[in-house]
Amino acid sequence: MPVQDAIPPAVAPAITQGVTGTLRHHEQFPSRHVAARNVDVWLPPGYDADPEHRYPVIYMQDGQNLFYPKHSYTGDEWGVDETMTALIGKHQVRPAIIVGIWNTAQRIGEYMPEKAVVTDPMPTGVEGFAPVPRKDIVSDRYLGFMVDELKPFIDAHYRTLPGRDDTFVMGSSMGGLISAYAVAEYPGVFGGTAALSSHWPAGDGCVVDWLAAHLPDPATHRFYFDHGTATLDAAYAPYQQRMDEAMRSHGYVEGRDWISRVYDGADHSEKSWRARLDVPLRFLLQPVQAAAPVKAGR
Repeated sequence: MPVQDAIPPAVAPAITQGVTGTLRHHEQFPSRHVAARNVDVWLPPGYDADPEHRYPVIYMQDGQNLFYPKHSYTGDEWGVDETMTALIGKHQVRPAIIVGIWNTAQRIGEYMPEKAVVTDPMPTGVEGFAPVPRKDIVSDRYLGFMVDELKPFIDAHYRTLPGRDDTFVMGSSMGGLISAYAVAEYPGVFGGTAALSSHWPAGDGCVVDWLAAHLPDPATHRFYFDHGTATLDAAYAPYQQRMDEAMRSHGYVEGRDWISRVYDGADHSEKSWRARLDVPLRFLLQPVQAAAPVKAGR
């Protein structure tokens, strides 16, 4: 049986407690590439009312941290459902489907851009965390799961706009690295990314160097980056400045197809990402008629 047919949405229960809107939970979604994991699918307001309407999709990493604190490993959540509902109500974003991909015990190995790694073992860039053996870095297989298994399932069972221009990927920290890597590795699948508090120190900044040499065409892709200035984020500025220079050199125009923001005082946490989540969502999901650059609003 093909993987995309293994879990029909009819048996995916709806999560309602603590969630704004409709959230479908797919337990232990199977894969030939990586370990099975849970997948949540949030449907925008009005999804059931118009069976002909189709929606853009954002695939988000660390899915257990997005919608309800009960399953978040920090006890805080991004509040993606509340933020999306508010933005849709104000007509500031296109209504979209959000796919939350839960992480596993192999989070670092699955999220570290594999082709960028040049050392063995790879330093994590976090004090107290041991270096990761090169053989444990399997992000190419993880992207294979996303592109070859999960996306076909979502497109087959939910009313998506499946093309590149309507398919995005988002994450924070290591999830930011894999999200940017996804667009560079699969430029025909993903049209844009939002990478919040990207953990550039992993591998001593090797991801910056790799992305600088593999950025896709700015005419067809969009990148959002940001970071704070406290806790882990305090170390990110020099790396992000290098990444920003690479964006400029590759022809990306800030405010149009690329955004880079610094949030003074913000730390490395779901609470901080929740506070500024509206900015990348408005950038990726701009209404068709929107022409003005997205501003931080603060």
